[in-house]
Amino acid sequence: MRLIRLYQRLVERIEGAHLPRIPEALSAIAMTSLAATSLILGLKQLSKVESLELMAYDRMMQMRGDAPLDERLLIVGINERDIETQRVTPPDQILAGVLRTLQQHHPRVIGLDLHRNAPQPPGWDDLLAQMQAENVVVITKLGDTVENTIPPPPTLPPDQVGFNDLPIDPDGAVRRSLLLGSNQDGVFYSFALRLALRYLADEGIQPQGSAANPEYLQLGESVFVPLEPNAGGYHRIDSGGYQILLDYRRNEAIAPHISLTDVLENRFDPDLVTDRIVLIGTTATSLKDLFFTPYSMGQQDGQKMAGVEIHAQMVSQILDAAQGSRPLFWFWPLWLEIFWMWIWAVGGGTMAWFVRRPLVLGLGSVALLIGVSGIGYGVFLHHGWIPIIAPALTLGLSTGTIIMYRAQQAQQQQKMVMTLLGQSTSPEIAEALWESRDRLLRSGKLPGQRLIATMLFSDIREFSTLAEKLPPEDLLDWLNEYLDEMVGAVKEHRGIVNKFTGDGLLAVFGVPVPRTTPEEIAHDAQQAVRCALAMGDRLAQLNQDWTRRGLANARMRVGIFTGPVVVGSLGGQDRLEYGVIGDSVNTAARLESCLKTRQPGICRILIAHETLEHLHNQFQVESWGDVELKGKELLADVYRVIGPAGGDDSADGDAVP
Repeated sequence: MRLIRLYQRLVERIEGAHLPRIPEALSAIAMTSLAATSLILGLKQLSKVESLELMAYDRMMQMRGDAPLDERLLIVGINERDIETQRVTPPDQILAGVLRTLQQHHPRVIGLDLHRNAPQPPGWDDLLAQMQAENVVVITKLGDTVENTIPPPPTLPPDQVGFNDLPIDPDGAVRRSLLLGSNQDGVFYSFALRLALRYLADEGIQPQGSAANPEYLQLGESVFVPLEPNAGGYHRIDSGGYQILLDYRRNEAIAPHISLTDVLENRFDPDLVTDRIVLIGTTATSLKDLFFTPYSMGQQDGQKMAGVEIHAQMVSQILDAAQGSRPLFWFWPLWLEIFWMWIWAVGGGTMAWFVRRPLVLGLGSVALLIGVSGIGYGVFLHHGWIPIIAPALTLGLSTGTIIMYRAQQAQQQQKMVMTLLGQSTSPEIAEALWESRDRLLRSGKLPGQRLIATMLFSDIREFSTLAEKLPPEDLLDWLNEYLDEMVGAVKEHRGIVNKFTGDGLLAVFGVPVPRTTPEEIAHDAQQAVRCALAMGDRLAQLNQDWTRRGLANARMRVGIFTGPVVVGSLGGQDRLEYGVIGDSVNTAARLESCLKTRQPGICRILIAHETLEHLHNQFQVESWGDVELKGKELLADVYRVIGPAGGDDSADGDAVP
């Protein structure tokens, strides 16, 4: 049997060469990466990935850590104690007193984040007078309908009014800053932008159109590029008005805090007010002016941020950008994001195609995912937001698709190889050869290896006489029936048929996988003896069938020997077979052919002491003494196997001299 040559041709036909065919690999990787990218891009179009990208964005924002307090700002918060004292919201008289006290310490700007479109007496006229100061900015609410609009206090000029509307993401968090908005009454500046422009005016920084695009706002060296619907991890976000991504300075209070009562009772350091932007607003949870932010893990109510704090974050970002201390977020165009996704799909597909070891493939996949995340986070630290989830999904999808394709391909190949090789050897041996296919493909042959195996030689007694009685065609059919049963017995006992010798065969137990323990070597020897007994049983059944059909009966001899051999590929490139060589092979052949006239039963099984010591009394044997074997200088201690231990010897039949 030319087992290895057959195997080599099968694998070369199926897999093509020593490595996967490069054109096939390129085609598979290209098609898979494009398909994966298209699919994930389609999911992005349906906004199915946006929520995951926003979660990744929030996580990066949390990991980045907090910047120091912004000493340009002061927040006067209306807390729960103030509410208890002032009964829900402070009346006009109290607010007027707060403004008067703060103005005494020369703040650069005061922002009142409280709606005062109608009097809350007493003190309405006094409050209007205090709000007339040029450095006071008040709020209005644009709303999305006329009913939701809240106008500013009357008589104030437009340049002292800013809207406090906040753009809310689909998951309820505030991640964007609306600088300019409009309603039926015209275009308005945001509350934060008004405060920042008042502060920057004293620094000599005035708003202007960008040189690259006059419609873009520029403060200092920073151009405020408006947010696009697909910027970063967004997809089709409502980017109406003039929006930028809100770059939070810190999770904790962004600036020093004092309470409304502290101001009324003059219990604060005047330096906290002088030359600063002072924002007045509610911080009490009971007033519900709270919002989710990127720091709201799980969006728990206790992790919301007060509206006045968010406006302070916006003011701080505008000031930093205008003064050059913190850049604005930047984004890739859509085509570059698609290319970014495709690159990772190609990387995943390439790795899945060429890496076969599951552990290495798993570690490689993890490394690529870490690479996607690491690069995304590195870009984020430099104020860029690029997709992370989308490329990770294309990577995973491409990798998984190639793995499934390769697995299906390998399964089909293995099924074909196992089917064909299984005709000559046991499924276990065919499986072992399949597992070692890489080594076979690299060298074109299996390298020689020394191991302990058990050889079984069988032959038909007086076959030449039988051959003379049958026509060649009938003889071939008769012999094939016999050999088919014998091969079946070998395969059933997990041996391999190494070669046919006309009416005989050589079977080997213990190859090609080396046996390393005495227990494994003994198991092979016992399997060989059981195989020989099964051969005798099968021959008895054949004889009964042949008798009914008027065909000649047969007897057979078996020689079994356990010892060292060298196994591997024999032959050249055009003719290759699995060779088993060594003196142990010759000894098994001599045991089969010795004392030919001494034939008890239809199947004579002779073993040497080297095999007997591995049988562990599992079989009945009789000693034939020391026998001279052809070509051997030393006598062999020979035994005949009668049957399993504890059985009878009725199967031996009549002794034939």
